[in-house]
Amino acid sequence: MSAAHQSHPSEPPADELRVALFTGNYNYIKDGVALTLNRLVAFLESRGVPVLVFAPVAETPAFESVGELVAVPSFAIPTRKEYRIATGLPAEQRRRLEAFRPTLFHIAVPDILGYQALKLAELWNVPAVASYHTRYDTYLRFYGLGLFEKLGQRYMRNFYNRVRRVYPPSESMAEIIRSEGQSSHVEVWARGVDSELFSPARRDMAWRRALGIADDEVAVSFAGRLVKEKNTAIYMAVMNLLTARGLKVKPLVIGDGPEMAAMKAGLKNGVFAGFLHGEALARAYASSDIFFFPSESETFGNVTLEAMASGLPAVNAIASGSNSLVVEGETGHLVSARDEAGLADRLAALVTDEALRRRMGAAARARALTFSWDAILSGLLDSYRAVLREADGR
Repeated sequence: MSAAHQSHPSEPPADELRVALFTGNYNYIKDGVALTLNRLVAFLESRGVPVLVFAPVAETPAFESVGELVAVPSFAIPTRKEYRIATGLPAEQRRRLEAFRPTLFHIAVPDILGYQALKLAELWNVPAVASYHTRYDTYLRFYGLGLFEKLGQRYMRNFYNRVRRVYPPSESMAEIIRSEGQSSHVEVWARGVDSELFSPARRDMAWRRALGIADDEVAVSFAGRLVKEKNTAIYMAVMNLLTARGLKVKPLVIGDGPEMAAMKAGLKNGVFAGFLHGEALARAYASSDIFFFPSESETFGNVTLEAMASGLPAVNAIASGSNSLVVEGETGHLVSARDEAGLADRLAALVTDEALRRRMGAAARARALTFSWDAILSGLLDSYRAVLREADGR
């Protein structure tokens, strides 16, 4: 054990789990990653596991977060000011971390903060694990930085090969991590869904009518942050193709973000519900007829699982997250994001066949019910404990 590690005021027992969590967003944007990590912290604390979170903060948080949060210095990304990048772990925050006496580091983002946390874990001889939430290498393409993709992949291999476990949310993402040599110590940490909240029972025809969706129109929804990397341009192009074919479809966009203006200008006949959460979001899903999500950047796809739980067939781009959720021909369809005509054809078949929509929607709901949060988080806690035993040589 290093001298730096021995400098802690007192050492917790080797088998005591005390988790330090490092992430790029815990409460300043309400997205799938932040909500997942808050759910994890709530679960751990309910099981008597102390957790201390380190993350950037904004002047006004997007929601009330769970647990104890230590703010770290950060700056707004110039081209995406709603997002912040941590600049590291200064002396004050490092003292808070040392006083907490963590026995496990959980790193959720391989950024500057995550890298400094990894270096400290190595210095203090504390085991580190990492969850894999985002395809950062693919994001580079959307912002004219594709030349740096290979450099990004090299960095990811260096980073993730130094932790004891990497937790992607889907088996398809796990296969990519292994095949790219990022880690061989990979365990799937899937996501769950609140199947009581997200349910076909929340369908509300009056709500649809108030938005301007006629009873005989098929509402094809998109949900999530309205950003380029979600392939919003493909959603628009395919929906406009369906409209041009004369089909009675109504694009329903659920969410907000920088691409909102472009989508309002480019999407024919579209309806924009804005950012929704909780029961309002559940009602929007259930009041749709088909879910269409062409994003390729997801490692899981919480919105797809929520839509499936709401009884919607899903037409998604072939991608690391969607491949582990959508069962081709059973709960929906998987099509290359580059095949706009193919996506339109699959959607058109569902638009024109109500019985097919109902059958696939029921199958989607049944599959979503197998994703139980309690079982999933209990499995992660078991993995944490296994890592502690390994680190202790047991």
